[in-house]
Amino acid sequence: MIRVCVAGVTGWTGRAVAGAIEAAEDLELVAGVARSDPASFSSVAEALDAVDVEVLVEYTHAGVVRANVIAAIERGVHAVVGSSGLTAADYAEINSLARERRTGVIAAGNFSLTAALLLRLAAEAARHLGAWEVIDYASAGKQDAPSGTSRELVERLEAVRKPIAGVPLDDVLGAREARGATIGGTQVHSVRLPSFVVSTEIVFGADGERLSLRHDAGETPAPYVVGTLLAIRGVPGRVGLTRGLDQLLA
Repeated sequence: MIRVCVAGVTGWTGRAVAGAIEAAEDLELVAGVARSDPASFSSVAEALDAVDVEVLVEYTHAGVVRANVIAAIERGVHAVVGSSGLTAADYAEINSLARERRTGVIAAGNFSLTAALLLRLAAEAARHLGAWEVIDYASAGKQDAPSGTSRELVERLEAVRKPIAGVPLDDVLGAREARGATIGGTQVHSVRLPSFVVSTEIVFGADGERLSLRHDAGETPAPYVVGTLLAIRGVPGRVGLTRGLDQLLA
């Protein structure tokens, strides 16, 4: 039985994940963290100091995710991270600390199966197509940009190779910002509008043809639950940081 604490237990995804943990025969929900819920702990540190926890599931927000994950690692607790907002430097720090403390961390910008397949298929396409850009869609109220899904995608592509540039950015005429942000060598364009949840699109271009791959999140957290449970079950056997749900797929 894996003892689990869910940070963000009253949130959109956290509530659904907590319900699935309670329904699973091999998992036990022993604590929840939510500042707005008097029945839950108010901080991750408080919860982990009060209850014997094996895995922390992190579904809070970009402003606190780094501190929560570090608090878990320092206490020898494994972590499954579904919140966005961590930078490449944050991940490097988390990986180093997790290896030092012999704990595992599985982090994914998106724990849905289709998002995991987007990463895997895009990495394969990048081996054969040399030019691409990413369009990152999310709700109007999302504060961090790009989304965790898009950031994870471009960092995965950076490990394959950098895309071929057309006009060098320094030679752009007009507003340089119109070409988006350069992240991991890829141009990323973040769109924030009502009606979007999270969508990530990558467009590959070649002479006379294009290939588009796109992931669209639906209106419920159901797609993220299965992937999160897979990570909870897998993280106790790992040491250090694992990026991406696709790394757990056979």
